[in-house]
Amino acid sequence: MDERQALAAFVGLGQEHRLRLVRSLVTAGPDGMASGALAAAVGVSASSVSFHLKELEHAGLVRSRRDGRSIIYSADFPALSGLIAFLMRDCCQGRPEVCAPALAALSACCIPLGDTAHA
Repeated sequence: MDERQALAAFVGLGQEHRLRLVRSLVTAGPDGMASGALAAAVGVSASSVSFHLKELEHAGLVRSRRDGRSIIYSADFPALSGLIAFLMRDCCQGRPEVCAPALAALSACCIPLGDTAHA
């Protein structure tokens, strides 16, 4: 991810409903959610959620696909990973303890369900 892409991503995330939408889609995982379910989850109207999802698609953070009569939205996990990598690139300057809290937070969120050996 380059600086221009990161700026577009931050513009996309810089509104409370859009941030909530991305977080809901991250929680939903790769299967995603229908726009109606997203509207209910975030507490906005269907027309408002449609506008915000288009902005997030334009920012490259969300993907959509048609499933019958529904449009299913999902987080673009490679793009979100790229944004995190862009922010954290060269963070420690040879001092890994600087990055350790961020790495621990990311590692903790990726523990498979039912895996309590690491929790």
